Amino acid sequence: MYDVRKIRADFPILAREVNGKPLVYLDNGASAQKPQVVIDAMTRAYSQEYANVHRGLHYLSNLATEHYESTRGVIARFLNAGSEEEIVFTTGTTEGINLVSYAWAAPRLQPGDEIVLSIMEHHANIVPWHFLRERQGVVLKWVEVDANGDLDPQAVLEAIGPKTKLVAVTHMSNVLGTVVDVAAICRGAREKGVPVLVDGSQAAVHMPVDVQAIGCDFYAITGHKLYGPSGSGGIWIARERQAEMRPFLGGGDMIREVTRETITWADPPMKFEAGTPGIVQQIGLGVALDYLMGLGMADVAAHERSLRDYARDRLKGLNWLNVQGNSAGKGAIFSFTMEGAAHAHDISTILDKRGIAVRAGTHCAMPLMEHYGITASCRASFGLYNTVEEVDALVSALELAHDLFA
Repeated sequence: MYDVRKIRADFPILAREVNGKPLVYLDNGASAQKPQVVIDAMTRAYSQEYANVHRGLHYLSNLATEHYESTRGVIARFLNAGSEEEIVFTTGTTEGINLVSYAWAAPRLQPGDEIVLSIMEHHANIVPWHFLRERQGVVLKWVEVDANGDLDPQAVLEAIGPKTKLVAVTHMSNVLGTVVDVAAICRGAREKGVPVLVDGSQAAVHMPVDVQAIGCDFYAITGHKLYGPSGSGGIWIARERQAEMRPFLGGGDMIREVTRETITWADPPMKFEAGTPGIVQQIGLGVALDYLMGLGMADVAAHERSLRDYARDRLKGLNWLNVQGNSAGKGAIFSFTMEGAAHAHDISTILDKRGIAVRAGTHCAMPLMEHYGITASCRASFGLYNTVEEVDALVSALELAHDLFA
């Protein structure tokens, strides 16, 4: 049984106060808090087990390597990958998408070739493609969302033309909470011979993910949203795509042999992992994913759906609040503006005085802000440890903010 009270006890920061009020942490879409088991594992790794990995024959190096490399298998299980060799370690989704841009796309895309994107992509899934637009003449084709904030898979597939070389799409919007039917997009794109990259930063935190069932070519995740440390993450890359990729960074670990005249690369995934990595960060990520799988991602999803439904009902009662995106199957993410003169930053500041942490700004999604005709919004994003009482606290604080600006 999913016991949110017991789960909350696993996260020490949730017991603290902010501005004299109990902390209500609703900024999970930006970065999630860490359970004690992750904090303990990272402390132990630094204090009792630290050494560089892969390069030593001594006890500590072997121990660190074992714990570090075990995370590759954990990520593979978490995403239901066919093999842990399909997992490339990264510092997060941003690096993972840039890896694909530099190592796979840049060598093969020509001027006039197209990349299809949705209007609700995070900048991490926009800027690397703009690099190719600026440097290689690649064309970006944008697909809009409908009135509810849903992305029609058929609209994405219809945007694919003879020159389309990649579809890059989010699995869940970090602003709207919209869940995209990426499996349908992948099926249709595969029929057209077009690879698909999926940004899984938000979705992987909130629902079970099966990359084999989805049928994508690339799936990127980031550790700090998955209740793990910042600077950790990974990207699943299908073997056929790995074979098409050149190295991204050069240095130690990613080579087989270096001479004065020649160089040969290590096999994937090491081919794409140069230099001393974030050893302890990746160890922490492995522990965080084990923690999530221990809770059960289906149970996490069910808990968050109940929070979403309760929050949606409560927020609907605030007729002066404009919520962006109303997809029926959205995640527990609510971005909103307030009628009148209240700016998102002002609203966030008032909520903070009540101990409530939300995000205010463009959420690294400026094209989507432009689509909605706003310059900024507040975002309350829920996680596995949030409660209906915290939804009530949010609503109460929003009512206070509205009264102050009325």
